[in-house]
Amino acid sequence: MVQSTGAARYTLVAFHAHPDDEALLMGGTLARLAAEGHRVVLAVATDGEAGATASSYRSAGRLASYRRDELERSAAALGCARVVRFGFTDSGSTGPVADGAFSRLEIEQAAAPLIELLRAERADALTIYDPAGGYGHPDHQQVHAVGVYAARQAGTPLVLEATIDRRLIRRLVRLVEAIPGVLPAVRAADYDHAYSPASSITHCVDVRAYAVQKRRSFEAHASQASSDGGARTLGLLLKLPRWLFRRILGREWYVEHGRTPGAPLDDLFATLR
Repeated sequence: MVQSTGAARYTLVAFHAHPDDEALLMGGTLARLAAEGHRVVLAVATDGEAGATASSYRSAGRLASYRRDELERSAAALGCARVVRFGFTDSGSTGPVADGAFSRLEIEQAAAPLIELLRAERADALTIYDPAGGYGHPDHQQVHAVGVYAARQAGTPLVLEATIDRRLIRRLVRLVEAIPGVLPAVRAADYDHAYSPASSITHCVDVRAYAVQKRRSFEAHASQASSDGGARTLGLLLKLPRWLFRRILGREWYVEHGRTPGAPLDDLFATLR
């Protein structure tokens, strides 16, 4: 941590599983923190080479290359000071998980580069995912386990889980479920235990002023807007009018380790201050 003009400036390492996760879960927070003068370091476990996408992006096995470029553009849109890719193998969200994939690694092995990064950056804070991994992706669950271990080993004082208020995501999914053909594989019942209950939320960060940066981050991840099966969540959200995008995606949620939930805070670094 450094001091500047009497105000604390902190270093945050945001640890994610795949390119585009940073945009969907906490793009507005990253943009806000960067604009406020904090150092934002974006760390990504895999290149997302097993992600769903249109076949045109898979030609010649180039999806990983596309997604690396998209990550850099997203980070630039959000004002991140540094992007670090660990290069682990993407586990994928369907089908058998290959030996050696990120989610199959021993915690100590998977955490080694993150521990090194946290120490090198002298990070004040680390963001990970909730224990469910949000919607249950094995790489997201591994991010939680690896992040908890790495923060303990590196002595990082503040750990926060980027999540979504479960009530709100289930409400949104029910709306989508009621519209035939929009996202036919999405079912509200699948989210009964996804993300985090409102009772555990410690932070609700207002990012409406950073909706433009958040939308640009979404736009950077063009390969994730659709698949051969149709539109994906990111693509559907980009179809929202800008005023509605700002309203629906104008808040982001966190669970801070060690803090007793109460009225949700808007300041991610309140404990450090």
